[in-house]
Amino acid sequence: MTESRTSLSFREMAARPEAEVDLAEASLLIAGEEYPDLEPARYLARLDELGSALRRQAAGTRAEDAVPALNRLLFEQEGFRGNTEDYYDPRNSFLNDVLDRRTGIPISLCTVYMEVARRAGLPMEGVGLPGHFVVRLSSPSPPVLVDPFHGGAVITPEDCQRRLDRIYSGRLRLDPTMLAPCGRKAILSRMLRNLKGIYVKAGDYERALRTVEMLRILDPDSVDELRDRGVLYAALDCYAAAAADLEGYLALRPQCVEAPQLAARAAELRVRAARVN
Repeated sequence: MTESRTSLSFREMAARPEAEVDLAEASLLIAGEEYPDLEPARYLARLDELGSALRRQAAGTRAEDAVPALNRLLFEQEGFRGNTEDYYDPRNSFLNDVLDRRTGIPISLCTVYMEVARRAGLPMEGVGLPGHFVVRLSSPSPPVLVDPFHGGAVITPEDCQRRLDRIYSGRLRLDPTMLAPCGRKAILSRMLRNLKGIYVKAGDYERALRTVEMLRILDPDSVDELRDRGVLYAALDCYAAAAADLEGYLALRPQCVEAPQLAARAAELRVRAARVN
């Protein structure tokens, strides 16, 4: 299968060292698979404009004092907000849509927040909490945690624990490693996994498969994505390809809990593939 121009550009981006990955541009390349005519330069220019506005409004302030200025710009003046009404709308995950519609999910709003901050010279990093994504301003000690999905609220580790308690019913304790900064490639992977889950839930297996292929560009050695690609191939009646992926997964994880079921599924798919041929 011939790769799209967007996919080739994403592959080039993923091959860069972590520090050279442009989070905004890479996010727009993810969106470009859904919108082939998307013009990334238009949206990068929009982020530049917001960054310039923040520099003007926060001129002369300390880094930690710039957070209120960033919140005023994005949430009061520009009207960005968390999409609580239709959280699983795929458009919440595409940076162009988030900038156009001014609404998104935690990780996409955090991307806008970080990219605008970066253009204004603020040291902002992503923090991938279980079940939620926030940002941290890394210059003060300890770092300041901010939740763009909730209007840029400054939060504490205790707030994070309360959120984990709501999601996991008190079964998960906050570990300091959960507050560590998240690399750009890890952020892109989390975006794509969110999209994959949305598509699978909607039964849109072609888009889910496309998303898995982008995940495998970021991490070609991902065994779980190999398994998931096989499952998606099976859902799309691509029997031989599905069997090959499931067999490849089992070769790498022969002792996995689901090994008997997957082996039986792969054998069934081989039979189906033989009938088609």
